[in-house]
Amino acid sequence: MASVFKRGGKGNRGGYWYVSWFDHTGKRRSKCARTTDKATAERIGAKLETDAAKRREGLIDPQLEQFASEARRSLAEILVEYKAKLESGARTPKHVKYAVEFVRSVAAFAEFTTVGEIAAEGVDRYARHLLDSGRSARTIQAHLNAAKGFTRWLVEAGKLPRDPLSAVKKPNPNADRRRSRRMLLPDEWPRLESATIDGPVRFGMPGEERALLYRTAIQTGLRVSELGSLSRASVVLDAPRPYVRVKAADTKNSKPAQLFIDRELADALRDHVAPKTPTARLFALPYATNLARMLRADLEAARNAWMKEAQQEPEEFTRREQSDFLASDNHEGQSLDFHSLRHTCGAWLALSGAHPKTVQAVMRHSTITLTMDTYGHLLPGAEAEAADRLGAMVSLRSASDDSEENVLRMTGTDSESAQRLAQQSRRDSTRRGAAACDGREENAAEQKSPKPLAIGNLGDALQDDAMLFASSGGGIRTPDTRIMIPLL
Repeated sequence: MASVFKRGGKGNRGGYWYVSWFDHTGKRRSKCARTTDKATAERIGAKLETDAAKRREGLIDPQLEQFASEARRSLAEILVEYKAKLESGARTPKHVKYAVEFVRSVAAFAEFTTVGEIAAEGVDRYARHLLDSGRSARTIQAHLNAAKGFTRWLVEAGKLPRDPLSAVKKPNPNADRRRSRRMLLPDEWPRLESATIDGPVRFGMPGEERALLYRTAIQTGLRVSELGSLSRASVVLDAPRPYVRVKAADTKNSKPAQLFIDRELADALRDHVAPKTPTARLFALPYATNLARMLRADLEAARNAWMKEAQQEPEEFTRREQSDFLASDNHEGQSLDFHSLRHTCGAWLALSGAHPKTVQAVMRHSTITLTMDTYGHLLPGAEAEAADRLGAMVSLRSASDDSEENVLRMTGTDSESAQRLAQQSRRDSTRRGAAACDGREENAAEQKSPKPLAIGNLGDALQDDAMLFASSGGGIRTPDTRIMIPLL
């Protein structure tokens, strides 16, 4: 039975009445009735007691009631909880900031004030608004990702029974890419490195340190933030294979990274870190936006030096002037910024013939699809070469007298692989030739046949009796049902 009381004793005559009752789990609860009338408070208590009884009997679903309660909560209040969830999940401060800001922008435009008001129609109108404002498909996708991530969390946290934005479709960022990066060509790198080393101090970094930074970025494929997190202790130079390691807290996918480097870069880094303390930063990087300006200035210096070499040759000078060699922006609208050095790492790996899974591992892509979509076009003629090799192997299996030299010539493999293929071909040919022995075996069987097994002469009467049951018992010629059907 619900009871009513006032807090503060008899001195609180004009205060609110409180209600106490037992919920459907048997736990005693109390709440303010927000009324100064005792009879009204008693009716509220009776209602709470009745609802608890209905929940115990299954007439009211507590989970649906919880959904309804959460749907009435303020969206701003729920966003505070969502932000705490993102921060506890080892998300970067930048990710948390933009995720919450994007959700607030969507809610403000669509006029969502509570969780229950979130609907796909309002989010679709917001996406259309961004598109009409000239925002790129990639930007719209980022805003929709934040909104859809928020509603997925609402379902996982038990605040909504279903995701209201499951039907919202995100645009394809490749269909409207505003910025297209190009890789640094292999012929451009020596000139860029030389011009950088001989160049002046830019944004607080001397030329030799900048060249070392560019080389490290190309060999490891590290991002700007990951390069900025490196310290002297991050470079392991005394291992059999030198490598650079990045802590899980400093990588984009929150996983530790270990990236191998060659001996030449390891020796250059050894001289660079010699005067540094173990906790000192490996590179004194300027602000992120200045990194692109720094690289573009070094590219311009390298291009000017390259153009200067052809001043005495008018035709060559004109040709170089019209080319995109060492240009930060080419005629196709592709730009070369600092992040392009990471793109250069993956592109050079693809051009060198590295296996796509190797490229994926070095670039630390989440899926092989992302790797192939980004660098698959850098393998021209790979399909035609694969067809030639497949045809050569087909010809190899159909020819039994090919020499190992022919195997090597047709497949383009090394001698050891060619020997294995040739041996396999000879074994297959031997198996196919083994069919010729069948005739000899048959002839031998005709010349010397085994002795026939003597069969007793059965009586005619027995044979006639057996014929009576020829079609019974599934072909078992016996009248005994215990033998015909063993289960009987």
